[in-house]
Amino acid sequence: MTTRNPTTVFVGSIPIGQDHPIVVQSMTNTDTADIEKTVQQVYQLAKAGSELVRITVNSDAAAAAVARIREKLDAIGCDVPLVGDFHFNGHKLLAKYPGCAQALAKYRINPGNVGRGSKKDPQFAQMIEFAIKYDKPVRIGVNWGSLDQSVLARLMDENSTSSTPRDSVAVMHDAVITSALESASKAIELGLAKDKILLSCKMSGVQDLISVYKDLAARCDYPLHLGLTEAGMGSKGIVSSTAALAILLQLGIGNTIRISLTPKPGGDRCQEVIVAQEILQSMGLRSFTPAVIACPGCGRTTSDYFQKLAQDIQSFLRHKMPEWKTQYAGVEDMKVAVMGCVVNGPGESKNANIGISLPGTGEKPVAPVYIDGQKDVTLKGHDIAEQFQKIVEQYVARTYQQ
Repeated sequence: MTTRNPTTVFVGSIPIGQDHPIVVQSMTNTDTADIEKTVQQVYQLAKAGSELVRITVNSDAAAAAVARIREKLDAIGCDVPLVGDFHFNGHKLLAKYPGCAQALAKYRINPGNVGRGSKKDPQFAQMIEFAIKYDKPVRIGVNWGSLDQSVLARLMDENSTSSTPRDSVAVMHDAVITSALESASKAIELGLAKDKILLSCKMSGVQDLISVYKDLAARCDYPLHLGLTEAGMGSKGIVSSTAALAILLQLGIGNTIRISLTPKPGGDRCQEVIVAQEILQSMGLRSFTPAVIACPGCGRTTSDYFQKLAQDIQSFLRHKMPEWKTQYAGVEDMKVAVMGCVVNGPGESKNANIGISLPGTGEKPVAPVYIDGQKDVTLKGHDIAEQFQKIVEQYVARTYQQ
């Protein structure tokens, strides 16, 4: 099963849809009105690998800051497209701050929060008119936590009179999808080109998300943004997001992704970018940084030396990638093995581009290094980590020359 998305939507210079690479997104959690903090976090997210960054535009101060944020990012060479996240008052802010409307690369509109009752349609129409005026794509992003209640009520009424009524969960799923599809149809009626529309239908339950997106993908040909909303903190958020998105991505569903992790107080916002990249890379859908293969350890590896080396090498590779990716084509596909004993160490090292097999408990204190399947050198001493990093750098420079 694959999504039917014959059109490509450009967000800035980034193509989304068809067979284009799945795009990694993130979102700031700064007050957008705080220009310096927002610029800093956008830059950090982009440097970590976020290809689109969404910012909250919820007030006059935030909207007034957007154009300046764009200018400052451009000045430091950060050209990542900015997406404006609008709820409730987006129509007013876009009208009042044309600099904001122009600086953003995409608008996110939530049909459930664009307006209530008689205000809903005209306020939605205003936002679409601005998208047309400034030639911007729109993500119509439905969230089950802020679902358009008029759509849900209508479908519930229809279900209650049906000869074969469905359960309330199935109706709610249908209401989320219907809200997105009907809003997209209205946008087209208002004059927005079809290749300016992306859709999302976010749920907070894994099975709910899978069910909704499978149905949505079968019913439309818009590019789809995936994300488990309110995924949670730490391992819970990572595992839940991975479980849901991996199934959908394996089915060919999804053109952009975001991992909505709740960071620890003072935690690194960039974690959500790294998790998104690792999901795509572990599934073989994209490569972002050389992969480190490392054993989990056992009774043969009572020393934690190999664990520290694996961590150091992973950090080293991520630190070097911003420089390497501009110099060495294909380096992101490199595989590095850091193994802890003789059982699987030599075999895994031989199967990697470059690998090191550290001595396990009671083994001879030497570490053979394998390059492209052949033993190259045996390292000894207290600076094995530094020696190995130099070998990796030399291998990259020699192997991935442009």
